Amino acid sequence: MIKLGVLDQVYVNEGQTATEALQHSTRLAVATEELGYNRFWVSEHHSMPALAFSSPEVLVAHLAAATNRIRVGSGGIMLPHYSAYKVAENFRLLEALHPGRIDLGLGRAPGGMPLATRALQQDKYVDVNKYPQQVLDIIGYLNNSMPAGHPFEKLLAAPSISSAPEIWLLGSSGESARIAASLGTSYAFAEFFGTPGGEMATQHYNEHFESNHVLEDHPRSMIATLAICAETEEEADQLAKSNDLLFLGIRTGLEIPYLPSVETANNYPYTDADLLHIQQIRQRRVIGTPAQVKKQLLQMSKDFNVSEILLNSPIHDEKARIHSYELIASEFGMN
Repeated sequence: MIKLGVLDQVYVNEGQTATEALQHSTRLAVATEELGYNRFWVSEHHSMPALAFSSPEVLVAHLAAATNRIRVGSGGIMLPHYSAYKVAENFRLLEALHPGRIDLGLGRAPGGMPLATRALQQDKYVDVNKYPQQVLDIIGYLNNSMPAGHPFEKLLAAPSISSAPEIWLLGSSGESARIAASLGTSYAFAEFFGTPGGEMATQHYNEHFESNHVLEDHPRSMIATLAICAETEEEADQLAKSNDLLFLGIRTGLEIPYLPSVETANNYPYTDADLLHIQQIRQRRVIGTPAQVKKQLLQMSKDFNVSEILLNSPIHDEKARIHSYELIASEFGMN
């Protein structure tokens, strides 16, 4: 049976403050841990009013402290903005505080619009082509395995501990899969973006994986997908309308500063082109009853050849959102 986890982007619901959204995320982490979910990841985005945070390492610390068993991690840290050494220090500290529970997901996307990228990289020269070397440096720092002759060979990423976070490379394209395979890291495909080609990306990763003597000696891949579950198809369809409108805004350049309520989504003056966009968006969503959702997730695990899936469930109503995770967990026999 596949393992299920959670990807939370901590949307600020319409009518809600960012503080309330963060409190909701904490309650969701506690609830999904009790339900038996395997991981709880949070993403990195900048200058986006609809999202309640921009520093995953800070939120990971908070969520790990609020839970006891579930793995908590970044999905992910946008590494080209930062020093590999500082990222290693941050996540070594998290691992020291919560041994065996921390995941370090890394990405190479900007995580925001160009203005935010310029601010993050102010007075710095950044070459995204150095991303693979940054990943190798982080592996070295976290595992005390810097190669001989490296300029920072003797540098300690404090604190000195015997364990290390799991390292995952994230992506929504074949390029990230190629990098992950060549470096011997685990790989996660962001299927919830709706980008085609994920099946080919995970296939390439699995077939071209080169073992890294410091990390796992076998390929390990998963996907993150959007899943919304309710007792009936009609209710699941209604709950999904909030995300329909939010992603429509992303596609058409209309920034919506919150996750809309179902009422707002139902009352929106959609054009024919809008409805076509939503129809296209829905093609890569998992929406339905528990049995329907389970069937689709199992099929996706076969199509992508993965044994783990993270579920992203942007539902406006907190109780309905947690209930969606409850229904899925029950259908998979997790609780």
